[in-house]
Amino acid sequence: MKYKTILTIAGSDSCGGAGIQADLKTITLLGGYGCSAITALTAQNTTGVRSIMGCSPEVLRDQLDMVMEDFEIDAAKSGMLYSNECVKTIADCLKRHPISNYVLDPVMISTSGSRLIEEDAIHTIQKELFPLAKLVTPNLPEAEALSGISIRCEEDVRKAAKEIMKSGCGAVLIKGGHRSGEDLADVLFEKGEETPLVLWSKRVDTRNTHGTGCTLSAAIATYLGFGKELKESVRLAHDYLHGAIEAGKDYEQGKGHGPVKFDWMRRGYEL
Repeated sequence: MKYKTILTIAGSDSCGGAGIQADLKTITLLGGYGCSAITALTAQNTTGVRSIMGCSPEVLRDQLDMVMEDFEIDAAKSGMLYSNECVKTIADCLKRHPISNYVLDPVMISTSGSRLIEEDAIHTIQKELFPLAKLVTPNLPEAEALSGISIRCEEDVRKAAKEIMKSGCGAVLIKGGHRSGEDLADVLFEKGEETPLVLWSKRVDTRNTHGTGCTLSAAIATYLGFGKELKESVRLAHDYLHGAIEAGKDYEQGKGHGPVKFDWMRRGYEL
């Protein structure tokens, strides 16, 4: 017997609601065994980020190699990658230790509005990591930055997804949390398929949205690691996150954007 092992490659969040900490909570609560490689340390809380210290490429490489040499990785996700050097190191490791279920969350800006990546790293992510990813999960502002398309309507979402997939990723999930209105849609586009999967949800009246992108991508990776198909993994992760936001909407954890309620299902979905 062995656990389904999910690797998260991301930054550390000192207040525990996003990044590595959120990923490990999500993976564990959904039944997986979480391993990690930390790209950067952040000094942050629910109101913002005070400082960031990137991990050296040598230590990041050692983290990844030590985990991958010892464990069979069923799926992986990456979040905050911070620097050009980090991105190149991760790409090298993923080429030497291929992982078919790799979910890339192109984290650029924190929920509080702080920049989490160096400008020159964005192009390197597209060039080096997108071709290795089964799925890329940008929110609307990230999709605009990656595609160069201003998204104002559903057709713009489709155009942006197709432009992003030109970088070589297998699929794109454009998240709808930044939309206006009460009805929100996450839209999954897969290479070779004309009809996207649209997942609707009602906007939850809450400020507790810290780490939602991290939580979603970690959940998708976990379901993929358990052998679920991509569409089903995205659907289950979408439901998990919406439930976590709804269950945590009235909590007051910190003075800003608080965390979701990771353990709202207690036992998680049956995998």
